[in-house]
Amino acid sequence: MKDGFCRVAAATPAIRVADVAGNVQEILRLAGQACEDGCKLVVFPELCLTGYSCGDLFYQESLQRAALDGLLTIREESRSLDALLLVGLPFRYQGRLYNVAAAVCHGSVLGLVPKRFVPNYGEFYERRYFAEGFGECVEVELFGETTGFGTDQLFVHSVMPQMSVACELCEDLWVPVPPSGRHAQAGAHIIANLSASDELVGKSDYRRTLVTGQSARLYAAYVYASAGTGESTQDVVYSGHRLISENGRLLAEGDRYSTGLTEADIDLGACVARRQGMTTFAPDGVSGCKRALLAQDGYRRTVFATDCPTISLRRRVDRHPFVPEDDEALGGRCQEILAIQSAGLEQRLRHTRARTAVIGISGGLDSTLALLVAVMAFDRLGWERAGVIGITMPGFGTTDRTYDNACELVRSLGATLREIPIAAAVRQHFADIGQDEGTHDVTYENAQARERTQILMDVANKENGLVVGTGDLSELALGWATYNGDHMSMYAVNASVPKTLVRHLVRYYAIRLCETGSVLQKVLLDVLDTPVSPELLPPEDGVISQKTEELVGPYELHDFFLYYLMRFGYTPRKIDRLAAAAFAGVFDQTTIRKWMRVFYRRFFAQQFKRSCLPDGPKVGTVALSPRGDWRMPSDAVSDLWLAEIDGLE
Repeated sequence: MKDGFCRVAAATPAIRVADVAGNVQEILRLAGQACEDGCKLVVFPELCLTGYSCGDLFYQESLQRAALDGLLTIREESRSLDALLLVGLPFRYQGRLYNVAAAVCHGSVLGLVPKRFVPNYGEFYERRYFAEGFGECVEVELFGETTGFGTDQLFVHSVMPQMSVACELCEDLWVPVPPSGRHAQAGAHIIANLSASDELVGKSDYRRTLVTGQSARLYAAYVYASAGTGESTQDVVYSGHRLISENGRLLAEGDRYSTGLTEADIDLGACVARRQGMTTFAPDGVSGCKRALLAQDGYRRTVFATDCPTISLRRRVDRHPFVPEDDEALGGRCQEILAIQSAGLEQRLRHTRARTAVIGISGGLDSTLALLVAVMAFDRLGWERAGVIGITMPGFGTTDRTYDNACELVRSLGATLREIPIAAAVRQHFADIGQDEGTHDVTYENAQARERTQILMDVANKENGLVVGTGDLSELALGWATYNGDHMSMYAVNASVPKTLVRHLVRYYAIRLCETGSVLQKVLLDVLDTPVSPELLPPEDGVISQKTEELVGPYELHDFFLYYLMRFGYTPRKIDRLAAAAFAGVFDQTTIRKWMRVFYRRFFAQQFKRSCLPDGPKVGTVALSPRGDWRMPSDAVSDLWLAEIDGLE
């Protein structure tokens, strides 16, 4: 439960229709197992105490009393169970029968939540037995205590208030405006659905889409537990479908036509972070500080308590959060990003009436991607590719490998190749400012980068062109760019593409868009195998001597840090915990924390470069444009974050 993580379970007991005593024992068995696993919320199916398929037996006083007796047993046994349990049963109130979820924890029934929308179509005829639920809570007497009865209830953890739970039952999710929307606006971060959804061909896919879609829309976790084995198969079959989703991501899914537990560790911090940044997450027509109070109006908030141990995460943490693991999804992502980049450049070329695109080609990944994007933009415009001018500017650190790749790349794409060596111009500049060429300091490096930028800008002027920037998101985060050197361009197509994704975009183009065995494909694959380097220091024995990741750290770590800093605003401690899980066996904790410190120090210190970035298209959820996603003062200090890193144990 520390750092916003909470283990939850969706449970499908093997029941017997109308055998309440037997069903209670099976429910308690699974609840005990879930608690032993560290779960703090266990969601059971709709009407699980009696069985959903009791039919006219619901009218029987004996069954109704047995259901209450069963709830009493669960209440008493829950004293030794350290979790919030949600179980389903029929409940009579003022002469009407309701299909309810009972929230039980540590010997108390915290509330009864009735099903709001009662279906009466197709195979469903619930209105024959049950009345529709109502929103505003009333108080009812149950087992000598007062508890709430109504749909507008939240069950909130006493120590971890972001663990706020609301309930809806089965059909409530399938209607045009589910109650969970209002619950979320009132502060629920977990929606529990007690369900009894029968199986039809294709229905499981739709059900999965509903659950994941609702969790995405609400920036919430959604725990769905459906009835299964033991329900009557007289006319339909129940599969026990169990789903746990978070912010649109399916975390866990149980095998259908089975019983038991499906567990997942949900990240409530992610839900909180996503909501606080969404200014539209409020009731219609309500704005300002009143919105939260109005959203919660009429809700009964009941506090419950459990232990809050630090759990060993069972949750899968992606090592490369910007890169989909599934090959098909990755291919789709690459295709979409290339389309966004090329469409953005196409519009900029058209608007500025530029007739050429000028790009500095180094033979590295970033300039390769920018060149590919430029060619795609020209193809979209129906212009000759010769209007794309690739300029290679060999300097003191250029190796034969990168030079040859740069030249061959431009030629094989049908663009125009120009070679403009910079050594003589830089030496003249060194003489002008009194720089010793043998001193390989920051001036030595940056003078080369600025000379290259000057050449690109002037050629663009001369050729009625536009300089296409090559720097990527990861370099912007670290400030790994020469101010007014490669930092500057007229349109930066890679500005929101992280380094870990640049590689996949180039590979996608090589594998999917190139002829197999072609010169272009071979060059692109060799570029992918070339170490990342600015090549500003002389090579050693003809080999690249200046490797970026040896200087600033592995980009896969920095992209990981950047994602969780920007996307969710996580603390260094939480990011450290996630990184330890993601990179287990790859980087030890000492290495992770070393480069995390470098990341935060550079991220804060280099904001001044990001404050004056050229335009460029946003392609993903994380971007650093000062006009869009990231507004940060250039003189903000990093002491708070560095101190937390230094204090990690």
